[in-house]
Amino acid sequence: MATAGLFTEPPTPVVAAYSRLRDAYRSEPYPSSERRYFWLTSLLRLLEDNDAALCSALSQDFGRRSPNETQLTEIFTSIVEVRHCLRNVRHWMLPRRVHTPWYMLPARARVLSQPVGVVGIIAPWNYPIFLSVPALAGALAAGNRILLKPSELTPATSELLATLVAQYFPPEVFTVVLGDADTGKQVTRLPLDHLFFTGSTAVGREVAKAAAENLTPVTLELGGKSPAVLATGANLDKAARSIIVGKLLNAGQTCIAPDYCFVPAVEAEQFAERLLHHARKMFSAEYTSIISARHYERLESLTSGLQVLSAGNDNAASRTMSLKIVLDPPPDSRLMQEEIFGPILPLLTYSSIDEVITHVNHFGRPLALYFFGSDEAERDRVLLETVAGDVTVNDTLWHIAHPNLPFGGSGTSGHGAYHGEYSFRLFSHEKGVYYQSRLTAAPLLYPPFGRIARATLSLLRRFA
Repeated sequence: MATAGLFTEPPTPVVAAYSRLRDAYRSEPYPSSERRYFWLTSLLRLLEDNDAALCSALSQDFGRRSPNETQLTEIFTSIVEVRHCLRNVRHWMLPRRVHTPWYMLPARARVLSQPVGVVGIIAPWNYPIFLSVPALAGALAAGNRILLKPSELTPATSELLATLVAQYFPPEVFTVVLGDADTGKQVTRLPLDHLFFTGSTAVGREVAKAAAENLTPVTLELGGKSPAVLATGANLDKAARSIIVGKLLNAGQTCIAPDYCFVPAVEAEQFAERLLHHARKMFSAEYTSIISARHYERLESLTSGLQVLSAGNDNAASRTMSLKIVLDPPPDSRLMQEEIFGPILPLLTYSSIDEVITHVNHFGRPLALYFFGSDEAERDRVLLETVAGDVTVNDTLWHIAHPNLPFGGSGTSGHGAYHGEYSFRLFSHEKGVYYQSRLTAAPLLYPPFGRIARATLSLLRRFA
């Protein structure tokens, strides 16, 4: 039966695109290394040839976004990922020989990585390029066909991506589908071989439910409240500068931005001053707008009734919002219950590292954690006694740019890890293959189970 026959007629654009990709996968289930290398080279050319256009589209979507910021956070980081895959794809594809225990010799065994098939990727609005490309590169390196649904909140960027992908890729390899949330729901209901979603925890739950109808494997890259911890020996000025960069990049609209910060009570006032100083110094001229009026109004409401220290003036017309520091907000406030996703930083004071560990563990597993300090015992306690997707020590954000580190959440911040080889493995089926030898002793264990079989099994149990 043709793939389209699985759906109601006539097929929607989403179903038609999926059917084309499915048929192409079936006709070529294991693309050669040369084919994969060509696909990755095409993705690299798309980024390098059109970086200025992509920066312009993103600035249009946000209202204001520095091209320098986009070049750093979206273009450069994406190019690094694609080049890393290009350098390693042939090696990753090689079957991996695994150790065979003595009692199975002279047989041998290998692990063969195969493409899973058709991969669906639902990308977010906050970093529509960088939060797509590492997954795209890994899926292409693994030999898959891709259906990408970009966000409707960044229409200029989404439309440009659709146009560019159509120029650089045949539709049976990589297709972009445009549309609103209903289009995204159509993608989640397809019988995909893997679904990769980046977005909020609430939407992630709905995505997982929809995908479960087809038993589609799902990778969820979500968010949560990622803490920064200033511990013993932390350099307040350097920590403040790093946290400001992590918090105000993209106006705080970053899934791994420091959501709140723990600081020793005796240093809270001084640290707040350093934060405000660096916010005014670094982000006065090239500051990104909040993505929409609705998001801007939500951020304003989070600090209603709370005492706020502000680094500057806000502008509702341009949707620009300066850093706001809130000292020890009530734990039951919306500010401390919701992921902030904007330039608001609660400062929580503490007197013992035990308080920090208890708080982090109580409020769910964050996507990221940042530790500042020189006390190795305190650092290791925080690392080992809390669970976070990833950690950067004495800085923020940099773990996401390391091509050899897995990136992903845990619990409510998601599941599944990608980047570099982890992306290749994520979108591959690792098939175990056992090669039996002509000289095998296995028939000694075949039924009927007589004296020789029992003696052989007894020997194996003793020495295996």
